[in-house]
Amino acid sequence: MPRANPRPKVPASAVLAAAALAAGLCVPCLAAQPASVPPVVGAQAAAAPATKRPQQATGAPAPATPAAGADVAVVSVTGERLSEPEMARGTTIVVVWASWSPRCHDIVDRVRTLAGHWRAHARVVTLDFEEDRQAVTGFLAGKDLGVPVFLDLDGAFAKKYAIATLPGLLVVKEGRVTYHGRLPDDPDRVIGEAP
Repeated sequence: MPRANPRPKVPASAVLAAAALAAGLCVPCLAAQPASVPPVVGAQAAAAPATKRPQQATGAPAPATPAAGADVAVVSVTGERLSEPEMARGTTIVVVWASWSPRCHDIVDRVRTLAGHWRAHARVVTLDFEEDRQAVTGFLAGKDLGVPVFLDLDGAFAKKYAIATLPGLLVVKEGRVTYHGRLPDDPDRVIGEAP
């Protein structure tokens, strides 16, 4: 007679999620990611629900086809506002990060290097993913990024531009998303030549 298996069957996705957490990685969010990334200007539709923590993924060139999503504006820790029309002028480089992500603990040094190289050619900003102002200012106490820090309190910005990894990178040139994905060790190769 066959013996009953006393252990419950655990879905493979749950096992992978537990392994990712144990390794200090972010767990893939359960919400569906947009199929494509919209251009910055002109996307008008209902906003998708905010995601939780983004998954670790590799970067890819951004498709040129628009996806649904309402215009998204973010506010910095100092009260400055960044809107999509502002991002559409010239080149805007956005580094997406969160203090809770183990892969973002060196974000200050990485952003300073990137900003030092690109500041003369582009607007360089950072965007903290789903943390409040107090958590962000606490993490940055005594540190100087040298660029504005904007807050994506509900994750809507990261969701709209399919930033599914931390730290993430979004590059917008003249209103067109040219890259979205993981912040590579050498961001210059994905940012490309300055306009």
